[in-house]
Amino acid sequence: MQTAVLKEVTIDNVIFGLDGNKLQILLVKHAVGESKGSWGLPGGRIGINQDIDAAAAAALYHLTGARDLYLEQFRAFGKVDRARERVLTIAYYALVRPDSCAIAPGESAEAVAWFDIKDVPRLIFDHREILDFGLAFLRHKIRHEPIGFNLLPEKFTLLQLQELYEGILDVSLDKPNFRRKMTKMNLLVSCNEKQQGVAHRAATLYRFDPAVYESLMEQGFVFVV
Repeated sequence: MQTAVLKEVTIDNVIFGLDGNKLQILLVKHAVGESKGSWGLPGGRIGINQDIDAAAAAALYHLTGARDLYLEQFRAFGKVDRARERVLTIAYYALVRPDSCAIAPGESAEAVAWFDIKDVPRLIFDHREILDFGLAFLRHKIRHEPIGFNLLPEKFTLLQLQELYEGILDVSLDKPNFRRKMTKMNLLVSCNEKQQGVAHRAATLYRFDPAVYESLMEQGFVFVV
């Protein structure tokens, strides 16, 4: 019995965005090849002289126009039947603000668009599986690391922070408990300012203090929401 030979290694990027409290995913509609006209995650081949981190960034840019994103590798996918040929893919993820990420379809993409995570179209190959793993990875990570703060303005309210976590985790959080937990961790610094120009009662503004977080981590602190 002849063993299948690994044909190549590719990249797939799972790019999450948050629009208000709605979690979104960035997808591309392919313009060439067997997947032409179908939606999938932005990805591509790894060049023979290209390291994998550079390949992830290049694939994302060439398909969507998005650049300068912090991409983190989270898993490899290599089921024998995941593609027509024996192909291993390395998956990366990023969490961004859609309004800060300029996108436009590249030369091998017919379209590029943000989709609500609850309304994702049928995806090519095993991209749905990759997306589901990426979503689970994101939700685990945001419960244990303050990665969501980069989606907020420099000064934010506790309600904005709660809506961010609710949007990503797809849960309703108890307001008093959430605020108590966040303030007890001492990661938030009051700006001694109130919201301006709002119709409702102005809320206190806070900022995230990364220096405090780094200090707490060195002491063995665990961030859990």
